[in-house]
Amino acid sequence: MSSTAATTGGGAHGAWSATFAVLQRIGRSLMLPIAVLPAAGILLRLGQDDLLGKDGLGLSRIAEVFAAAGGALLDNLAMLFAVGVAIGFARKADGSTALSAVVAYLVFDRVTKVMFAHTETLKANVVQTVTQDGAAREVINYGAKNPTQVLGGIVVGLMVAVLYQRFYRIKLPTWLAFFGGRRFVPIISAGAALLLGVVFGFIWPTLGGWIDDFGDWITGLGAAGAGVYGMANRLLLPFGLHHILNTLVWFTFGSYRAPDGVLSHGEINRYLAGDPDAGTFLAGFFPVLMLGLPGAAAAIWMAAPKHKRSAVGGLMVSAGLTAFVCGVTEPIEFSFMFVAPLLYVVHVLLTGVSMFLLAAIDAQLGFSFSAGLIDMLLNATKSNTRHLWAIIGLGVIYFFLYFAIFYFAITKFNLPTPGREREEAAADGTMGGLIDQPTDTPAAEPGAPRQRPD
Repeated sequence: MSSTAATTGGGAHGAWSATFAVLQRIGRSLMLPIAVLPAAGILLRLGQDDLLGKDGLGLSRIAEVFAAAGGALLDNLAMLFAVGVAIGFARKADGSTALSAVVAYLVFDRVTKVMFAHTETLKANVVQTVTQDGAAREVINYGAKNPTQVLGGIVVGLMVAVLYQRFYRIKLPTWLAFFGGRRFVPIISAGAALLLGVVFGFIWPTLGGWIDDFGDWITGLGAAGAGVYGMANRLLLPFGLHHILNTLVWFTFGSYRAPDGVLSHGEINRYLAGDPDAGTFLAGFFPVLMLGLPGAAAAIWMAAPKHKRSAVGGLMVSAGLTAFVCGVTEPIEFSFMFVAPLLYVVHVLLTGVSMFLLAAIDAQLGFSFSAGLIDMLLNATKSNTRHLWAIIGLGVIYFFLYFAIFYFAITKFNLPTPGREREEAAADGTMGGLIDQPTDTPAAEPGAPRQRPD
């Protein structure tokens, strides 16, 4: 009985470990296409009327060029995700992996649109009416955004990565040898994408409806939903899974149709497109990432022993500036999340509070990549940015709040943050700083050979 239970438990544990490892790989693979967002956001923002356009510097023609460049990236995010995920998820990926992803997504995009053209709930998204020879007729608009958005691109990328791993060394008969190995991957990817497109044609009207309903439910929770999202985002960070959640909130949940008829999905896309209700689920990150965590870095610096403060200060000041300017906070968070989990719990809770408070007062501020100074300056004057003063004010409060809480906890509970680790070597040359020596072990006689520990 016990043997069976142990086997079952081990099997369950092994299955969970394997699943968790796959999810981590997916999360890491999403980082590559997400890295495109700063370029897209900056180019698109510079092309707005209030910056380079007619209401700003008056360089309307130049503004059109910048807006077109940024829009090209945002309009094709699904393909960028397909390529990025395929490269990031596949081991030993190369150029053929990227080519296969492009081929697969192009096939998937066309096939799904043909399928959706015969679906009442999605027909309006892919069909347009044109006048030909004086008569109006409906045709498929292959240039429209695919209703599956980035999720379709992610699925295609994962499929291509799996096919690449399986077939990049395949051997074919001599008369087909030219198409063997890596050349076979785009071919098999095209066929698989056709089948995947047909499958999505049948399931997406229902699955997409469920996703839209769930997104509407989350955003409909208002401040509470923003707070839960903020805490979940930070809780998933240590495992590398936060990008999966971010992809749903940033690029999938919620929809907005601009006056020119362009449909946008997700908090980031809707905010950049001018949705007057977008940015609520993003604003709360600014006080935490831009000022709160630099306050934590300052506390870690000041809590270090005086003889180590210079070295720790160099690391923490650099990490704090990176967080403040770019919104990249992992160097700070990874300095305490594992060695002092208590501090990370405080960080998670404060993130949720920030998201909740700013959403409760309907503050709105978006970003293209992360909540740093660059994105704040770019979007400060945007028409759908609201209560910027409250966001900055809460950020200042959070700097001192993080500093006070972190400094008190580190010094009160002697937490081993950078600079406060146990000494690596004791004065007598033993590893006493890392391994406590037993007090009841008799000292070795001078000249006696050392015994190797068991």
